Amino acid sequence: MEVLIQAAQFFLSLSILIVLHELGHFLAAKAFGVKVEKFYLFFNPWFSLFKKKIGDTEYGIGWIPLGGYVKIAGMIDESMDREQMKEPAKPWEFRAKPAWQRLIVMLGGVTVNAILGVIIFAGLAYRYGDVYLPAENVKYGVHADSIGRAIGIRDGDKILKIGGEKVDKFKSIPYLLIMREARTITVERHGKLMTLEVPEGTIRKLVKHRKAMIVAPRFPVVVEEVAEDSEAEKAGLQPGDQIIAVNGEEALYFDEFDSLKRAHIGEEIDLSVLREPDTVHLKVLVPEDGVIGFIPFPPTRFLKLDTIHYNLAEALPAGMRRAYNTFTDYVAQIKLIFTSDEINASESVGGFISIGSIFGTTWDWQRFWTMTAWLSIILAFMNILPIPALDGGHVVFLLFEMITGKEPSQKVLEVAQIIGMVILVSLLIFANFNDVRRLIFGN
Repeated sequence: MEVLIQAAQFFLSLSILIVLHELGHFLAAKAFGVKVEKFYLFFNPWFSLFKKKIGDTEYGIGWIPLGGYVKIAGMIDESMDREQMKEPAKPWEFRAKPAWQRLIVMLGGVTVNAILGVIIFAGLAYRYGDVYLPAENVKYGVHADSIGRAIGIRDGDKILKIGGEKVDKFKSIPYLLIMREARTITVERHGKLMTLEVPEGTIRKLVKHRKAMIVAPRFPVVVEEVAEDSEAEKAGLQPGDQIIAVNGEEALYFDEFDSLKRAHIGEEIDLSVLREPDTVHLKVLVPEDGVIGFIPFPPTRFLKLDTIHYNLAEALPAGMRRAYNTFTDYVAQIKLIFTSDEINASESVGGFISIGSIFGTTWDWQRFWTMTAWLSIILAFMNILPIPALDGGHVVFLLFEMITGKEPSQKVLEVAQIIGMVILVSLLIFANFNDVRRLIFGN
């Protein structure tokens, strides 16, 4: 069910982005009197799931969910309609229009995607604000995963700096480590400052193991809810109880409790529980799955979050900043992939499974729209790349024409379109092969 929810969010987001991207081309073409023959969500070789002709345009839904298209009369595109191009140009065709009008038509899709990203980010800022955990509020320190421990981070450390620069938002620690290609991490351990050297290969591990956290905030184990007929209920655990030890060994934080509990699978353990004003001892059997049957209060009960609120006038600039930061961060990531000695470019490429995994396993509208805005900005960037068959490839030829006054021949455009399509299909196959490989063999 969780996979289905992720897939549903991915396809809904993708459909919204494709339709609006193609709508950008469609509206620009119509504004200049260019005939649009088809407007499709997804591709439709041989047959369509749905189609209906309204006016000059056939609207439809294809069966291959790899994108969408508008077929603009008098233009070399993925349809490769050579017969139409053999005839003299008609006044309503793309090729009959001035180069500057054709340029606007080709930029229509990425323009809509960029504007859409800003609008969604602005709406999110207005509706939810910016909620984050300040690094300085992680008062119990951190719990390190295997990558964090390899760096030298120890449970209880407080992260202060990455690469010599102060950490403001706790969640950004892995991102800052990658983007800054940091070689040092400054921590506070038992009241003393320590500088840890980041081992060679750490950034590559983080890129390869995409879900690695490095560190998570520590928090006390206080029971919020006890499941009916669970081992916890049988032992007498109650809401409000705070676990402080397992078999007499201190376990003040959830990571300590969970580690000690899982070391005694199938055994009965002694829980020391703080139940004001007393400390009580409970005997609990740990089942084979390690779940004794209670829900602890989340970290946010103990760690103070900060929220930046935006009114309507402030939300739009905030949305623009977030869209701009998304764009610049993504460009920086692409640059890092191809310039860093620690990152294998081929391992970093992902397909539909990787993209779909960014959506939650439960339907969360805030996360959905955040991911949709992020993808909208990325789609704008990817489409404007100067690759034949993409919008950016057409833009390059149009700029060449506007600068030199010479229009490329139809043969050149056809060959470029074919080369571009081969490149894109090859990248698509490779990216999705990477996803399947990771799924089967792991990271």
